[in-house]
Amino acid sequence: MIQWSHLTSPELGERIDGSSVALMVLGAIEQHGPHLPLATDLIIGEGLRDATLERLGDTPDVFVLPSLALGASQEHSAMAGTLSLSPELAGRVIESVGASLAASGLSRLVLLNAHGGNHAAIDSAALNLRRSLGLLVVKANYMKLQAPEDLLSARELREGLHGGQAETAMMLHLVPDLVRQERLADFSLREGAADDHGLFGPAGRVAWAWMAQDLNAAGVIGRADQATAADGARLMAHYANQLAAVIERAAGMPWPIEA
Repeated sequence: MIQWSHLTSPELGERIDGSSVALMVLGAIEQHGPHLPLATDLIIGEGLRDATLERLGDTPDVFVLPSLALGASQEHSAMAGTLSLSPELAGRVIESVGASLAASGLSRLVLLNAHGGNHAAIDSAALNLRRSLGLLVVKANYMKLQAPEDLLSARELREGLHGGQAETAMMLHLVPDLVRQERLADFSLREGAADDHGLFGPAGRVAWAWMAQDLNAAGVIGRADQATAADGARLMAHYANQLAAVIERAAGMPWPIEA
């Protein structure tokens, strides 16, 4: 693991080779209800990054970039504290970082994303960087990884997408002093907003566009009251194991692809 910003320019140039990987956390500063701090997504993203790096050996060379703290958080803009970039601006920031990496001779970038609102920006930027600069951009959205089978209920897997059991548990593990534990509750989805089969809902296979207050008046959804620090540690380890495998695959994948 190499901190990009701690090297001099000549040192950086000497370290980069064809299998080097840059790793950047994409977070958000946005409302997370009455129980979690505004920096929840950033804290979880950086916690996952650190746990992932602990699982990697000396190879591949992973250059850790500064995190992108602000994300595309339009769906939370009606609530105090949210700092949001537009998806278009967030995408341009990612593309600008990618262009700088390419100029430094690096061709592999892993985006470790911890905020669902960033998906559109990541998808657009990743494809543009591949098309224009030939970069391999890996879209590592941790929330799309498989969760432990026996930890979260079917309802929580289906509906607990913001400030619910999983995020609260990981925050209890990482920064318990920042969790307002007296305010943990069952933040239920508004009646009629989803079915029980995962077809229709705010994160269903057929989804509808939502603002945070559409899900629950508190702006969050899920069984935060069932979260424990032990479950958070288990989730972090589970996701970090998968992310370590992703980085190893990104480093070992033949690139560029020969025609």
